Amino acid sequence: MSSEVETRPSTSLATNGGGLRTKQKTLTSRVMDPNAPLLFFDSGVGGLSVLEPTRALLPTAPIVYVADNAGYPYGTKSDAELAERLPVLLGRLVEHYHPRLAVIACNTASTIALDHVRAALDIPVVGTVPAIKPAAEISLSRVIGVLGTAATVRQPYVDDLAARFAADCTVIRHGSPDLVAMAEGKLAGEEIDQQAIAAAIRPMLDQPHGAEIDTVVLACTHFPLIAEELGVAMPGVSFVDGGAGIARRIAWLTRGQAWPDVASDGIVLFTGAAASPALAASLNRFELATIAAL
Repeated sequence: MSSEVETRPSTSLATNGGGLRTKQKTLTSRVMDPNAPLLFFDSGVGGLSVLEPTRALLPTAPIVYVADNAGYPYGTKSDAELAERLPVLLGRLVEHYHPRLAVIACNTASTIALDHVRAALDIPVVGTVPAIKPAAEISLSRVIGVLGTAATVRQPYVDDLAARFAADCTVIRHGSPDLVAMAEGKLAGEEIDQQAIAAAIRPMLDQPHGAEIDTVVLACTHFPLIAEELGVAMPGVSFVDGGAGIARRIAWLTRGQAWPDVASDGIVLFTGAAASPALAASLNRFELATIAAL
């Protein structure tokens, strides 16, 4: 073990507009167990799009990935349901696995329940929100699409991000539960219907100025998993997501901390039905080889 400086949440919320939510931090000294894992949490497999770039930066980090498939899909849940469910569930996970940091790798959960979770836990918690700022920085047409779940795109927080970082842009929002299901299906070995992808995004493109969209914020962590299919449906459009930025934030928050010398396979937990053989094979590609029920 080594002496460590770790950040802890305070009461002041901040955002950098780049796809993650952080809080102003105070520093406290703490001895960190090198085997203390990073805890990733999502309603399903979407958080893998955040785990992957984190693995690239922290290759020996122990990983516990939790898919709350018993609560899936979050995008159709009420704000009150998520605000009640997530702190309790994450509290149980923290008590059992003693992670050094938790990542709510889900835009819907973050925009609704992040503050509730932070109030309940005594470890740093990283969340993710739509990456509107970097999208506005690269858009030439000044028309941006925000593609997420219905629960995410309706949040006032998205209004705030658009006003602060894309005031000179037209921001067109669209929530699609069908795309979430397609991403889940793809990881479970199902063939993606390209026509279904096109139909799922059509309402966004049919809105006023929708044909002028040149940049789309993938405001659901599931959607980078089907970025190739989305690219076919929207040729010439740039896609922006917060995965890489969240990974950098995790690396910064854990800077100087001790890690194992050798990488190990991560653990993946399901709150509901176990993974199918096809999904287990996909998880193994993300170095998540130990699968269990919560």
